[in-house]
Amino acid sequence: MIDDVAGLRRILMQCRTIAVVGLSANWHRPSYFAAKYMLEHGYTVIPVNPAYKEVLGQACYPSLRDVPQQVDMVDCFRRAEDIPAIADEAIGIGARVLWMQLGVINPEAVRKAEAAGLEVVMDRCVKIEYARLFGGLNWFGVNTGIVSSRRPPCPAPAGR
Repeated sequence: MIDDVAGLRRILMQCRTIAVVGLSANWHRPSYFAAKYMLEHGYTVIPVNPAYKEVLGQACYPSLRDVPQQVDMVDCFRRAEDIPAIADEAIGIGARVLWMQLGVINPEAVRKAEAAGLEVVMDRCVKIEYARLFGGLNWFGVNTGIVSSRRPPCPAPAGR
């Protein structure tokens, strides 16, 4: 399981296409806020939720199996008990990373995904980690614990 700064930074720099499972079209939901933030920072965000046809101007798919393009990361905004089935789908589509959001903890899904070769991040928010590692939290954010006189380069926006 990836839980170190270097690993999280590497994942966020390399995984540019994120399928967000459980993405809500309601602007006040954490999934909407996180996905909108990642879109604004150059990531390709693919909504996965059978309740919608479109979220954030992006076509929404009922399941990971229905996504017509390669997915680097599967970001899970679902209950912990739903994650093993999502891990199976992530494995089936050839995703590289299974990312479970804050409060989503499922050791069974971790074992399953890692056994299939996926990297796993658990109980962390993609948006918070991006902001923490690439300078988006500024003075009013949280203490990152990273002491450096140089800010790491931001990942290049998709398509450049």
